[in-house]
Amino acid sequence: MRILIAEDDEALGKFVRQGLEGEHYAVDVAADGEQARISATENDYDVVILDLNLPKLDGVSVLRHVRMKKPSVPVLVLTQRTRVEDRVQCLDLGADDYVPKHLSPSSLDILHIRQDLVSKIWAAAQARRSPSPEPTSTKPSGFSGFANQNRTSISPAIVALGTSTGGPKALQEILPLFPRDLSVPLLIVQHMPPGFTAPFAHRLNSLCSVAVREAVHQEPIRPGVAYIAPAGMHMTVHTSDGQASISLHSHPENYPHTPSVDVMMKSVAETYKNLAMGVIMTGMGCDGAQGMKAIQRQGGLTIGQDEATCAVYGMPRACAELGTLSRMVPLSQIPAQILQATHYHGRA
Repeated sequence: MRILIAEDDEALGKFVRQGLEGEHYAVDVAADGEQARISATENDYDVVILDLNLPKLDGVSVLRHVRMKKPSVPVLVLTQRTRVEDRVQCLDLGADDYVPKHLSPSSLDILHIRQDLVSKIWAAAQARRSPSPEPTSTKPSGFSGFANQNRTSISPAIVALGTSTGGPKALQEILPLFPRDLSVPLLIVQHMPPGFTAPFAHRLNSLCSVAVREAVHQEPIRPGVAYIAPAGMHMTVHTSDGQASISLHSHPENYPHTPSVDVMMKSVAETYKNLAMGVIMTGMGCDGAQGMKAIQRQGGLTIGQDEATCAVYGMPRACAELGTLSRMVPLSQIPAQILQATHYHGRA
């Protein structure tokens, strides 16, 4: 695999290059935006890693040029920028994923960057290279089908969806497929760096018939709205006088991800019982496995994205190995599964 790193920090560029070469990647480094633009558009790279703060030509402008000339090449944004406008532009221009720089006055968390980059490089390259197969659902071990679970007359009241690596692209594919009159709310945990969930929700809202927004503390939960948990905050649900609302908080602190899919799904299972539906999608690790198990225990429906259409088949695999999935389907079939379960009869 051949990779281009656009990074003007010589020490960081050298470290990332050495780390990726240690993974047996061929790596080129561009020290400024103009060099990055030329290299990325005139050569064939499997992945471009793009810092936004570049001399001569801004990283956002480089991304624009790359998307015009090389629309299929995966681009990962490596940035310390905090301006919302920059993030929205990157989303609009088609950045595949983000890796934040963890900087302090005295140190750079380069080990975290290396781990994050390696996983996202692989995921982005796989997602761009592999066309989705023909939609065919598969049945995990022990699958009995929705109809055999005495669930055909019970319609879920909420859908809890968890995803991580490869999730931004996957969500941009499936959320526009939901109709405006969707009868259930969608609660979504997508692992993203702080500051990216709001512009990501804004971007999705511009593409979708359903409303998509970053969740707000104490906000009432409404049908036909997709709520994305803010980065750095756990999202749970609670009820008061029959009205379900969102709670955002920093506890518990002993989870590897904040927000956590497990925390969100366990709360949904406890509140909605057998009226909950869980969906687990592409991502590294096992966040969501216990949450999906909680939904299953309450009698709720559980759907997993299949391996063939996942950028990283980690989170769905963990659920499959626990035996918590009622059904496993390609990414493109997830909206149809939700609409079928909620007895949707309108025009999607």
